[in-house]
Amino acid sequence: MAGFLALLFGLIIGSFLNVCIYRWPRDLSVVRPRSHCIYCQKTIAWYDNVPLLSYALLGGKCRHCGARIPLRYPLVELVTGLAFFSFVWTLGPTPAALKMCVFAALLVGLIFSDLEERILPDQLTLGGALAGMVFSIFVPLPESIVGLLLPRMEGPASDRVESILEAAAGAALPALVLWVAGWVYQLVRHREGLGLGDVKLIAMAGSFLGFGGALFTLMLGSIAGSVIGYGYIRATGKDSSTYELPFGSFLGAAALVIALAGNKLG
Repeated sequence: MAGFLALLFGLIIGSFLNVCIYRWPRDLSVVRPRSHCIYCQKTIAWYDNVPLLSYALLGGKCRHCGARIPLRYPLVELVTGLAFFSFVWTLGPTPAALKMCVFAALLVGLIFSDLEERILPDQLTLGGALAGMVFSIFVPLPESIVGLLLPRMEGPASDRVESILEAAAGAALPALVLWVAGWVYQLVRHREGLGLGDVKLIAMAGSFLGFGGALFTLMLGSIAGSVIGYGYIRATGKDSSTYELPFGSFLGAAALVIALAGNKLG
């Protein structure tokens, strides 16, 4: 029952994420005005705003002007709902599941925002990094680099302190590696290779996953971005010197895959 409730809640959160994905890159409020058609500006009634169901009943078109509703809307809702279901189904209604559901929602928002606008909103990256640090107090991260660099701590609060340090190291070190890589690329090629949004995204992922998880995210995202991005450029005939690859989308997808895989494994 908890898993199915999580699925429904995830669909609702996905609906809100769609608002954030459209409005935050344009510096618009996500509170006002109410949801409306971006083409005819008509306010969307509540019965036309039910996740997945309304899209299907309307045939993917606005009730008022008949404009096509982007497929991104039901896709974001579905992916978010399924991620929530997966985490709660395997972890139960626990703080750990809540943490991973928040992480998944942040990642979905970032993936689709970067795909559409090539923007990774600070509300999701920096706000997410702060949320990951807070969660590290209540949901301890497994040791990786902290256990190697620091002696084992003693005392009732040792696990929490080590978890906070792991989240901080996971946020800072991979982000520094990515920033240096981007700086070197710009130095050699004389053009920007990646934006600070990508650096902030990997920092956010590290605050949730720790150093090891962030490092795997960076590796998997880079491989996927290189292979898929190169294939897309070749297939579409785009100019590789000017095409802006949504690297943040690949990093976000990699982090989500690693979170789900780690969740399944243990």
